[in-house]
Amino acid sequence: MAARDVMDETQPQRAAAWEVFLAFLHQGLTAFGGPVAHIGYFRREFVERRGWVSEAAFADLLALCQFLPGPASSQLGMAIGLRRAGLLGALCAWIGFTLPAAMAITALAYAAPALSGALGGGWLHGLKIAAAAVVLQALTVMARTLAVGPIRAGMAIGAAAGLIVAGGPVSQICALVAGAAFGFAFLKSDAPPEPEALAAGPRDLRLAAGAIALFAFLLAGLPFLAQVLQSPLAGLASVFYRTGALVFGGGHVVLPLLETEIVGRGWLDADTFLAGYGAMQALPGPLFAFAGFVGAAQGVAPGGWLGALVAIVSIFLPSLLLVLGVLPFWDDLRRLPGARGALAGVNAVVVGLLAAALWDPVLTHAIVRWSDGALLAAAYIFLTIARFPPWLVVVGFAAATGLWSG
Repeated sequence: MAARDVMDETQPQRAAAWEVFLAFLHQGLTAFGGPVAHIGYFRREFVERRGWVSEAAFADLLALCQFLPGPASSQLGMAIGLRRAGLLGALCAWIGFTLPAAMAITALAYAAPALSGALGGGWLHGLKIAAAAVVLQALTVMARTLAVGPIRAGMAIGAAAGLIVAGGPVSQICALVAGAAFGFAFLKSDAPPEPEALAAGPRDLRLAAGAIALFAFLLAGLPFLAQVLQSPLAGLASVFYRTGALVFGGGHVVLPLLETEIVGRGWLDADTFLAGYGAMQALPGPLFAFAGFVGAAQGVAPGGWLGALVAIVSIFLPSLLLVLGVLPFWDDLRRLPGARGALAGVNAVVVGLLAAALWDPVLTHAIVRWSDGALLAAAYIFLTIARFPPWLVVVGFAAATGLWSG
């Protein structure tokens, strides 16, 4: 009897979780266009078509995901899955949305050497130019929304200048901390109040406290564990976990943090790194799945599928833990002007961080002759004025430069 009761209680949750997985797998196969486009797809699918969340709850969950570090669209999917089917639903939402892009970009890491030999290096150069155009477009969009006004613009410019002169992970962390401090001090009045809709639902305080504790433990403990064990795989997990825990501002901001950690350590050369990032723009799903390419292609820790799996799990795990840990307290936290001001300051610094990455390594490695500058301008026009989808620009420029070089 007891076993039947347990089965009756858990069967709906399993069915709902499977439904969540299939719904987000469809998004992972079809959601092209980057984080902003993903949010639009999610709203149409889960608010309008399926009715899993209300319009107000969707807006409130989106505000939470923009407040937290990590990929906003993936976190939004996790939050919707959490509301629909609990912790298992959050995991199914993440796996379904991430799996197609992760498998495709990891397969490219295997195929890239053979393709370079068969097709020449021209297509890789086209990928780098397309990546530069995508980053430039993201920078201009983010600057118009996150670096408005003299204080925010000054913070962005100062962060960009400082990081160009003194790059590295420590400098990036210091810039983010300084941005939070300046925002807390000067941007409280600029941060608008959040909507009043309640999205958190029932509070599972034990799960929330455990998630926050695990988040902090892994952030502090993984580097120590990698050092003690002298394990390249633990070191790889530490780098990607730290990157996922510190990325404010969306998917494109993963570029400077990963470039500093991976290329700066000599784990992967800058040309391959940028080519993989460019190829990622042609795929649906979250940009953070780019971790699969880096994990598979880097040459220090075990690469291939094992490296890709460790990199992908490590870079997304902080987002899952933060959604689980912060969602129950979001309604209280979002009403604090200091918290919103600190977030505004961090977002302004993120614009500077992306600008520094646009200069080095993106432009310094993609633009090697005057004709590359013309190609970059053309790709930017296709993206911003003609409004071609990023995947089409990426595929077109890779094919065009490959044929031209051949």
